[in-house]
Amino acid sequence: MLMPTPVVCVRDLTKKFGDVTAVDGVSFDIRPGETVGLIGPNGAGKTTTFQMLLGVITPTRGTIEMFGLNLPEHRETILRQVNFSSTYISMPYALTVEENLNVAGRLYGLTDLNRRIDDVMKKLDMEKMRRTLTRKLSSGQLTRLTLAKAVMTEPKILFLDEPTASLDPDVAHRIKGFLKEYRRTSGLSILYTSHNMREMEEMSDRILILRRGKLIAEGTAEDVVARYDERDLERVFLKISRES
Repeated sequence: MLMPTPVVCVRDLTKKFGDVTAVDGVSFDIRPGETVGLIGPNGAGKTTTFQMLLGVITPTRGTIEMFGLNLPEHRETILRQVNFSSTYISMPYALTVEENLNVAGRLYGLTDLNRRIDDVMKKLDMEKMRRTLTRKLSSGQLTRLTLAKAVMTEPKILFLDEPTASLDPDVAHRIKGFLKEYRRTSGLSILYTSHNMREMEEMSDRILILRRGKLIAEGTAEDVVARYDERDLERVFLKISRES
């Protein structure tokens, strides 16, 4: 059976900051509709990898292609079909939730913007937050806002950094359900980071493990656990964290 053409193709991705190699010769693919989990201890190179995939920083070496296009040459075309959400980014605090989503939608040139805002607010249980100033939101509410901003553009690729951090368990459960359903109906591809290993096993089709900038393991959660001769992914994570 032929595998579908990857929507993300990364080859020999390397980033050096002076004498420090943050990402070292990393290669991987993401296929249409696939969720790939990227794990590793702090300092493993996850954030730097995300920044290169978004075109925020330039690789020292290697290539990044999305939809068959080279990222440096076709950055604007590619990024119109890509979005990013992280617990660690902020939104303009003086705007309400609705105003933030409206501004983000206009920057992307979205049509039918009011419908999209209403739809994403309903799906992420944000209706009561509509006119709340962003500076008054809890950390969990801010996480939902950044996720809403990302999915409102209906991307084909979504990069998620700790998407359920700071959320109550019931809200986290709802967001994971939303992401699963959205992926099922839209064919969305996701690159996903989290320190919650149970969540990674639940959400990811494949796992990539980074340590000291190198890709040291790749496969299903079951494959990775078997390779490390451990009982579950959480034990694998603890092992690689101690080794780093």
